[in-house]
Amino acid sequence: MDIKTTLPISEARKKIFKISDDVQRPGRHYTLTEKGRPKVVMMSAEEYESMIETMEVERIFPNLDKDIAEVKKAIKTGAYKKWATLDELKRDWGFSVADKPIRKYGVRTSNNKKGKRKAR
Repeated sequence: MDIKTTLPISEARKKIFKISDDVQRPGRHYTLTEKGRPKVVMMSAEEYESMIETMEVERIFPNLDKDIAEVKKAIKTGAYKKWATLDELKRDWGFSVADKPIRKYGVRTSNNKKGKRKAR
């Protein structure tokens, strides 16, 4: 624990506005203690959201470092040229490609006409 940013909750209560301003700086957080034991960590909402998003990405892509290495290798060797393009994937999954609207699953692709609901 960093002594400078570790405070008893009772002391933090007196300095809450100063602490809330201070944690807006990147990488800054406070550990609040109760009876000498860590109880709460305070950080900016932006940093908290970023941390949660990073954890979600790590959960979804557990081997991200290997995936990145594979892509870098494919770029060097030219193997990526055999991969499907975004337009091919969109077409295969039934999405509109360029200016060619696909009417699938009852989704309207033209402009809204009077009395008809606009596609969102």
